[in-house]
Parts: sequence; structure tokens; C-alpha cells
Amino acid sequence: MTITQIIYWLELAGVAVFAITGALEASRRQMDVVGFILIATFTGIGGGTVRDVITGATPVFWIRDPAWVVTCIGAAVFTYFTAHLVERRYVALIWLDALGLAMFGVTGAAIGLNLGVSPLVAIILGMISATFGGMVRDVVCNEIPLILRPEIYISCALLGASIYVVGTALLDLPRGPVAFIAFFCAFMLRACAIKFKLSFPVYKARPGREY
Repeated sequence: MTITQIIYWLELAGVAVFAITGALEASRRQMDVVGFILIATFTGIGGGTVRDVITGATPVFWIRDPAWVVTCIGAAVFTYFTAHLVERRYVALIWLDALGLAMFGVTGAAIGLNLGVSPLVAIILGMISATFGGMVRDVVCNEIPLILRPEIYISCALLGASIYVVGTALLDLPRGPVAFIAFFCAFMLRACAIKFKLSFPVYKARPGREY
């Protein structure tokens, strides 16, 4: 299997995982099956769509290959019939989101490098791919986006994307092992942030004024 095929299947797995988080959020909002599909699709393909639009890779990936949308629909329908079996749905959502965040941070950066962008831009594309789908999910469902909460979040995507880009583009290491290491590091950082509520120091000089 080539590295391009590996990235494709990792990206597809990431779409499925993110779509399930969207469907879990829809279950918490007690939506119908159409709402499940809508939120799951927004979440699953949102980040990749923004990435492709920014890089000019149009038509975007899910228009070129319907497997992405079919995956989102399948994940939504599956979750619609099984979400009631999950006792703590928000906890499941958070951990699945961490899995998708780590996957997309790496695959987004890899796709950026394949498009010929600079290493810095590839890292940014990895961060965009990893966070925008979840942001759309949270905004549409009237939740505070995870990216705006105090615990470490976007830095996990930054870590995974950076490890992949430095390892492959700058050090010319084998892409498969580097991708696995980058994913593992990104996921473990997010897992530690969830488990131990880790966060960076925040700005506390003074709050914003009301006008």
C-alpha cells in the first residue's frame, strides 16, 4: 500500500470518527435522522472542505469522490440507532473528537505537502483540517466550540502536523512511521488534556470593556 493510499484511508477513518461526534451531538439535541445526517456531514467534511477551498483544490474532495459523503451518512444512521446504548454521550464525543483531531492534523498536513505548499503552510492546513469540522458542529448546535475552551486543543493538531512535516519534509524520514508517531503524540497530548484538564496560561491583565 502506498503512502497516498494510507493517507486516503486515514482521512476516511477521520471523517467517520468526526461524523459520529456530530451525530452524537445531534442525539443530545434529540434531532430526527435528517438532523443527524446534516450535523454528521457538516462535522465530517467541514475541515477538509475549508482546506481544499483555501488551496484551490476544486472541486473539493467530497464532490470528486462520493465515498466521503456516504461515510458521513452511514455514520449518522448508525449512531441514530445506537446512541441510546452510550451512557455518557458527551464523554464519548470528546474522546472521539480527540481521535479525529489527531488523525486530521496529520493527514491535513500530508495532503498539504502533496499539493506542494511550504512546510509552514502544510502545518496550518493540518490545523484547519483538524478543527473546522468540530467548530461547525459546536456552532450549529449552540455549544461553546472546543477550540475556545481553556484546555489544550488546537495545540494537539499543531503538534501532530509539525511532527509529520518536520519528519518528512525537512528530515526526509519514512512517511508511514512518522505519520504514526505524529498521530500518537497528538492524541496523547489531547488525552492528557482531557484527563488532567491541562491548559496553557491565559491572558488575565484585564477583561474586555462593555460599550
